[in-house]
Amino acid sequence: MNPYVLTILLSSLGLGTVLTFASSHWLLAWMGLEINTLAIIPIMARQHHPRAIEATTKYFLTQATAAAMILFASTTNAWLVGEWEIHQLSHPLATTTVMLALALKLGLAPVHFWLPEVLQGIELTTGLILSTWQKLAPFALMIQVAPTINSSLLILLGLLSTLVGGWGGLNQTQLRKILAYSSIAHLGWMVLVLQFAPSLTLLSLLLYIIMTSSAFLALKTNNSLTINTLATSWTKAPTLAALTTLVLLSLGGLPPLSGFMPKWLILQELTKQGLPLSATLAAMAALLSLYFYLRLCYAMALTIYPNTLTATAPWRLDFTHLTLPLSIVTILALGLLPLTPAVTAMLTL
Repeated sequence: MNPYVLTILLSSLGLGTVLTFASSHWLLAWMGLEINTLAIIPIMARQHHPRAIEATTKYFLTQATAAAMILFASTTNAWLVGEWEIHQLSHPLATTTVMLALALKLGLAPVHFWLPEVLQGIELTTGLILSTWQKLAPFALMIQVAPTINSSLLILLGLLSTLVGGWGGLNQTQLRKILAYSSIAHLGWMVLVLQFAPSLTLLSLLLYIIMTSSAFLALKTNNSLTINTLATSWTKAPTLAALTTLVLLSLGGLPPLSGFMPKWLILQELTKQGLPLSATLAAMAALLSLYFYLRLCYAMALTIYPNTLTATAPWRLDFTHLTLPLSIVTILALGLLPLTPAVTAMLTL
């Protein structure tokens, strides 16, 4: 793709997200979401491969449906209540419709079916943008409308997402699909605590973005798309293979890695709010996710190539792209747990 065109598209991507962040009016927020969607469509389709075009079409249709639902809900609220402000969303029909539309935009269960298929069809760099940056604008709206949403609906969406995210990834061999189900599970944890502690949701989102960025960049550096190719990566870059294993365990939420911090604080908050059953179910769903992360770690660190698989070993060429971003996000993904007391002190301010 022409670098000038790519620059314009990435600038539009940033503009759409910032516009949604800054808006207090539903029409401006909707406009930001639309700019966001239209900017990433050409980036997703730049591979000129039938799978990429199919994934782009699926993504466009789901995002357009969600945007139409948001427009319908905000118009209905303006008609019934006479307010276009995001904070003044008060009618039950409008609030429920907006929540479901934002769940569709993010890929929360039970409207998650598009996310694994779309991520599987695009390359890793675009998948990274889709899994991190594209979550920011819908989450900004979700945090603003959360106080008006029925708390039972939010807890149901959160628990269902954690369960589906853990269950769906168990039988996968494609790394992009596994990361998609990982994304669904992490978003479920964020939605669980959204109404009780929005600052904790933002902390979880930040750590999710750091860990997911590290995982995607490590897989891109390794040139790995399936578990079979992942099993051969230690021969070329043993240090990177060891770090990738730790990043995957951090995504699973194992101490003493950074990923343990949000899960620990969320379970603590749910228990404080008198929801021990929800906390128990979420912790059990995290075990499902942990299983497929451990499966990837086993493939990377504990299998010796060549094994009984018939897959052809890929060419291992020298790295030609920057490894500085990978180094920074990997350090953050592994070493932030000691900062937990400082983080909890900041959250209570």
